[in-house]
Amino acid sequence: MSLVLEGVSKKVGATVHIDDVNLTLQRGSLNVLLGATLAGKTSLMRLMAGLDAPTSGRVLVEGQDVTGWPVQRRSVAMVYQQFINYPSLDVYENIASPLRVSRVPAQEIETRVREAAKLLKLEPYLDRKPLNLSGGQQQRTAIARALVKRADLVLLDEPLANLDYKLREELREELPRVFAASGAIFVYATTEPTEALLLGGNTATLFQGRVTQFGPTPQVYRHPTDLTTARVFSDPPLNTLQVHIKGGSATLSTGGQIRAVGPLAAVPDGDYTVGFRAHHLMLEPGASDEIAIPAIVSVAEITGSESYVHLDASDHRLVALVPGVRRLEPKSAVTASIDPRHLFLFDSAGRLAAADPAQKAA
Repeated sequence: MSLVLEGVSKKVGATVHIDDVNLTLQRGSLNVLLGATLAGKTSLMRLMAGLDAPTSGRVLVEGQDVTGWPVQRRSVAMVYQQFINYPSLDVYENIASPLRVSRVPAQEIETRVREAAKLLKLEPYLDRKPLNLSGGQQQRTAIARALVKRADLVLLDEPLANLDYKLREELREELPRVFAASGAIFVYATTEPTEALLLGGNTATLFQGRVTQFGPTPQVYRHPTDLTTARVFSDPPLNTLQVHIKGGSATLSTGGQIRAVGPLAAVPDGDYTVGFRAHHLMLEPGASDEIAIPAIVSVAEITGSESYVHLDASDHRLVALVPGVRRLEPKSAVTASIDPRHLFLFDSAGRLAAADPAQKAA
């Protein structure tokens, strides 16, 4: 099965929810929709499922136009952020419920429920009611109920958002295995860049209802085609500065002039925006070809194995993600540094102008 969205848009009154989206999803693929709250992830899923009709454009399944088809005529299953289970039914019957509605033979129900329970490690809990399960087990039950339908398209709308950290990490590790074993098209919505990287597959970055880039997840992360995509796929937020390049020299908006090296040397003279991720900003002077940025510490947040250090550099707020515990006093002066090879350079229209092709996702 393939799912193709051709120029799909959705408007409600004068408000644009989805803006001219073109996507092709293939059978057996995992596809992440990554974007902030209200970026359009749920709206796009509803169009894929047939819960809503697009204002313009077409939805094709295996080349057939299904744009006007209701969800009941499509092979779709959906899992929501709030895990929804029937409290009066045990886990077995919760998983089996869509099959009983479809009048699937009893032996087939038994086979499918057992397979889904094994895949999601629910076999010891089949006779329990949902209220006797942990949050992770309840969400696994909801996912198993979606998988047991053997739908061609499975939509997961931020399914781990309401779980605690440990449960999220556990399910994030398991879900790629579950997806690979199913063979369906999976579409997984998340606001978290880290979750997209952990899941892998393909990622579509969304901003204000537009898909800004779509491709293999590591490629989109390492090689964003524009400033918007780089911002969507950065957590902590992408650091940005302005730079003026002329005659082999670069003047940063934080002050100081440096020799144009790396991506800075790969573009014509002019004004650009440089972007760099927090884990590439160091809190000590670098080598001679690295960019030094004088700054004042605003606040340091210690998470245990890492520290987020927020810096004021001229009129810019920057954040550095550094390993270990860094107890820096507010208002203390530091000199941060960035290797030019880790810079993304964007033109005045926000398009990628240059980046080091060897840039890693480390």
